Amino acid sequence: MIVNFFRKQQQNIKSDVLSGLTVALALVPEAVAFAFVLGVSPVIGLYSAFFVGLVASLVGGRPGMISGATGAMAVVVVSLVAIHGIEYLFPAVVLCGLIQAAVGFGRLGKLIRMVPHPVLLGFVNGLAIVIAMSQIGSFKVADALGGVGFVDGPALWIMLALVAVTMAIIWLLPKLTRAVPASLVAIVFVSGLAYFGNQWLDQDLAPEGNTNVVLTVGDMLMNNARADAAAGVIGAAPGAMQADIRGAIDAIDPSEASLAAGLPKPFFMEYALPPIELQTLWIIAPFALILAAVGLIESLMTMTLIDEITDTRGRGNRECIGQGAANITCGFFGGMGGCAMIGQSLINVNSGGRGRLSGVSAACFLLLFMLFLSGWIEMIPIAALVGVMFMVVIGTFEWASLKMFGRMPGRDMLVMVVVTGYTAIMHDLATAVIIGIILSALCFAWEQAKHIGVDIKHNEFGAKIYQLHGPLFFASTTAFKRLFDPQNDPDDVVIDFYYTRVYDQSGLEAINSLAEKYSALGKRLHLTHLSPECRQLLGKAEKFVVVNLSEDPQYHVASDRLA
Repeated sequence: MIVNFFRKQQQNIKSDVLSGLTVALALVPEAVAFAFVLGVSPVIGLYSAFFVGLVASLVGGRPGMISGATGAMAVVVVSLVAIHGIEYLFPAVVLCGLIQAAVGFGRLGKLIRMVPHPVLLGFVNGLAIVIAMSQIGSFKVADALGGVGFVDGPALWIMLALVAVTMAIIWLLPKLTRAVPASLVAIVFVSGLAYFGNQWLDQDLAPEGNTNVVLTVGDMLMNNARADAAAGVIGAAPGAMQADIRGAIDAIDPSEASLAAGLPKPFFMEYALPPIELQTLWIIAPFALILAAVGLIESLMTMTLIDEITDTRGRGNRECIGQGAANITCGFFGGMGGCAMIGQSLINVNSGGRGRLSGVSAACFLLLFMLFLSGWIEMIPIAALVGVMFMVVIGTFEWASLKMFGRMPGRDMLVMVVVTGYTAIMHDLATAVIIGIILSALCFAWEQAKHIGVDIKHNEFGAKIYQLHGPLFFASTTAFKRLFDPQNDPDDVVIDFYYTRVYDQSGLEAINSLAEKYSALGKRLHLTHLSPECRQLLGKAEKFVVVNLSEDPQYHVASDRLA
């Protein structure tokens, strides 16, 4: 479904630039929203999206993938900012980038290949649900006293109608032409409708506390600022009077609820430096480690999905280095950090963006918005951006997975459902992937443990030969021990490992234990066709067993240089 929805297109400059413009428009509300989650200025969120998007596009290993400020990383450092202050945020982001770059230089990015397909399906489906649920906040407004509630009445129906118009344009326009991205056309067209609607419609139809009937990005900024100001007053004084709340809201600086900003500067030129001492490192290190892990998992999973859509292959290690360089730069210039954004990446791919130019264009357009075009961007209706994201949801969800129930193995269905459910409920993509990998590994171990068996025969000398089949590892050691009968076996027993392999210390210990049992009964145990690794590690049992070296095979480990 994903591949069919995001049709394959050839890379070209025009498509990359136009898709970059579309992505930049979609980045604005997300970056602003994540900044409010962290409790910092919207400008910091926009700067973060610019630096992370620009550097990751230039240095990263997946052309066409969009990076920026993300909610998953913002949530990690909320407590850091609340407890220690914003000045500790930026060194934590820089340290996060250093850790990510070290992972890339250590060539650990290839580990993403260990993610099973059911985990990827669960990740994609859960992410689609999360993106859809995150749009609910776009239907909320703050009244004159900062109270947050849903849009209702005519304003709600108008907003829903514009969402439907946006989705219809994105669906139908590609059937007529692909000269320009359908998402960009939809945003421009619906923005025009919203502008004239706000000029002609009666303001009495507007949601409480707002002057526009059709809510725009500018209204979202002001609503967030009002809600934040009211929450600050109530948090400081739970019994605050309405006059106090109204005074805090009236004192909001319009520049704080605007996208307008100047050129970024290094963070130490605007904020106080935290003490340069070991204690500071102990404070930021745990947050930096979690940031690095979350950022890499989300980025590498997004890379895997874009690989599937575009039928190309990204370079995991280079992407780790690119994300690290992006966060180092972002933290240095006072940003909140970021990683790959799957929603915006899918918008980019759907709009024809395939090369690095698309990500660079998105970042440059975003900076252009902040420097010169903030007034225009604040006029874009929220409904248009919600419609774009809903189409991303439709294209992201793997609808074919619904038809797989009853057809795919039960353990794979379990993994997919668990990952989807955890992602949708907890909104924690990184942890969901880790849980899915662990669950898949346990299911795999359980299934493989059932496959160990033995063929028994006797040779001309009266020795009993156990011909093993299947893997010997921690999950199969109990079944392995039950295959033998030391009490009734003859004096010479041979275990042939030609069709099996010992994979871990548990398997070796099982062999040692078995050898001791035969030795205690005065019987000799012969092991044949063991790998060199097993022979070296069987030191404890060497006085109890005889290893036939002449028949032992040689195993070779394949290496992959493409990561």
